Amino acid sequence: MIAVLKQGTDEKRTEGLIAWFKGLGLDVHVSKGKYNTVLGLVGDTQKVDIELLEGLDIIESVKRISEPYKSANRKFHPMDSVIEITPDVKIGGGNFQIMAGPCSVESEAQIVDIAKRVKAAGATILRGGAFKPRTSPYAFQGLREEGVKLLETAKRETGLPIVTEIMSAGHLQYFENVDIIQVGARNMQNFDLLKELGKTDKPILLKRGLSATVKELLMSAEYIMAGGNNDVILCERGIRTYETVTRNTLDISAVPVLREQTHLPVIVDPSHAVGIARFVKPMALAAAAAGADGLMIEVHNDPPHALSDGAQSLTPEQFADTAAAVRRILSERDES
Repeated sequence: MIAVLKQGTDEKRTEGLIAWFKGLGLDVHVSKGKYNTVLGLVGDTQKVDIELLEGLDIIESVKRISEPYKSANRKFHPMDSVIEITPDVKIGGGNFQIMAGPCSVESEAQIVDIAKRVKAAGATILRGGAFKPRTSPYAFQGLREEGVKLLETAKRETGLPIVTEIMSAGHLQYFENVDIIQVGARNMQNFDLLKELGKTDKPILLKRGLSATVKELLMSAEYIMAGGNNDVILCERGIRTYETVTRNTLDISAVPVLREQTHLPVIVDPSHAVGIARFVKPMALAAAAAGADGLMIEVHNDPPHALSDGAQSLTPEQFADTAAAVRRILSERDES
């Protein structure tokens, strides 16, 4: 349920109303817009007498939210959420960021070199896999906690915040200095993991599952937010269809759909979506034009010899060209 307060409502009366809602056992999320304040109520809202509430002179309107996701719902929070990664790096609400780096961290020299080169080309966040979920048990599984330490080294060398994937709540101890915790497509509905991440105070990048609907993605975000962590970034990374020309099918339509349905930032990972390096740039441009809040792009300094996903990785030079083209799209988007 949401209660919209009338413009100019006294702060003391607002606080009194919030206290009353909390007295009913409800959680209250406050969203202050330019003209109105919206109170989002989570819990057993059947206890709320709507007629009584609508009769208050400070209430503009009261609505029940029919969708099963509440906290992630734009009706609940009309303004775009802005997720602060660092004081200088924010995602959402007009803040566009590019995350770039290798699929897998392979060595200190590799990750530091790539970090320096993607930063020079315009990346603002360093991505890199330490714990790697692989389809084959014989494939490279990542350097694990050592990989996280190498990402931290690259962070110290470049100043770039880092994002890397978690596979188990038992690994949280290794993520203390990680700026964004990524939940991969295979773990989008690992609800026990999502519940634990809801207890953390770190931004969570939640990737859409290979066969997940938009609604299922939002319900997974709701698990994290229900635990108290509202800093969730959604990532469209392609879904599995009957098409085999590309690795997956990038659902560009998910970007405007999600932006309509949720206040959470939406980014796109074209690398995993298409799986072929030469298609990454056009899909990155399409994502930017569609209104995405950011991109996640795989970059490797020697793609033919990458330990994982070399076929979809851009070289630093290709990434620089892509980032420059994306900036031109963003400039046109801002002017329109």
